[in-house]
Amino acid sequence: MKATYKKYTLDFKVPSGTSRGVMTQKETWYIVLQDNNAFGIGECGILRGLSVDDRPDFEEKLKWACNNMHLEKEELLLQLKEFPSIQFGVEQALLSFRSPNCFELFPSDFTKNESAIPINGLIWMGDVDFMLRQLEQKLADGFSCIKMKIGAIDFDKEVSILKSIRKNFSPDEIELRVDANGAFSPAEAMEKLQILSTFNIHSIEQPIKAGQWEEMAELCKRTTLPIALDEELIGIFDVTNKQELLQTIQPQYIILKPSLVGGIGGSREWIDLAKSKNIGWWITSALESNIGLNAIAQFTNSLKTTMPQGLGTGSLFTNNIESPLEVSQGKLYYRQAKDWDMDLIKNICI
Repeated sequence: MKATYKKYTLDFKVPSGTSRGVMTQKETWYIVLQDNNAFGIGECGILRGLSVDDRPDFEEKLKWACNNMHLEKEELLLQLKEFPSIQFGVEQALLSFRSPNCFELFPSDFTKNESAIPINGLIWMGDVDFMLRQLEQKLADGFSCIKMKIGAIDFDKEVSILKSIRKNFSPDEIELRVDANGAFSPAEAMEKLQILSTFNIHSIEQPIKAGQWEEMAELCKRTTLPIALDEELIGIFDVTNKQELLQTIQPQYIILKPSLVGGIGGSREWIDLAKSKNIGWWITSALESNIGLNAIAQFTNSLKTTMPQGLGTGSLFTNNIESPLEVSQGKLYYRQAKDWDMDLIKNICI
């Protein structure tokens, strides 16, 4: 088996804003496994400025992984502990290589186009008009769960958007989630959470920056708006530290991005710990191409959760790899009638 890696740059259709800035491009890396009879591919979806493995030695470690694919899987993943996106890429590539169909990693009703995964519609940060246009389009597309990024424009304007949504749609009609990406200061967070809670919002992701465990614990204890940890999970590798984080903060939810928390194995470990403490969870993609999104979707489906997941980012790019993944009426489908763009995959990877 020959293992190689390739870099690919994804171009956004529309510049996409978060509290960390506006993105026009996003680089990703593919691990490719080949022999005379089989082909496997996995995506290492690094996010600059957020991934813990955004390090100068990232490519060196990726090369090491390809040179050591002969190791037992458990040993290989252990050696990659501090590089969660590479862990996930390795897991995907091995599943892909060993599958009769290299894109069917978790055979199920989902991959047979007999079931679908409910997902939230994502509204990116921008000026008020831009955010409202996105909202109108998501509603027209049939989404009943909307996630809105907040924290980049004036808070009062964001509140006015939420007020407008709730004026026209009840919580039974539209489930609202907001994501602050750590934009609030600890001093102001509680007041803002109280204001947001008046709009019957499902949850808020990461209201304050990660690493402030005591402040976050106080918010989770006092809030009437459920809090979901996101960035807080990044860089927590050992199970004892994961237990300590959840025990200290006691959040209402955790959000798992496999590329950021150690892939399939890392996500399962977080889920098991959360369940033991009655903490809810859901899974979100992290701007992967359709290669990584396909793996995340199939893994998510295998967990048999009914809560809307965050898997709707595959349509953001102009040069994504065409795949059977399709979003329709607020759900993600795997359409067997649609083909993967093998010509592009070969051009990128082989």
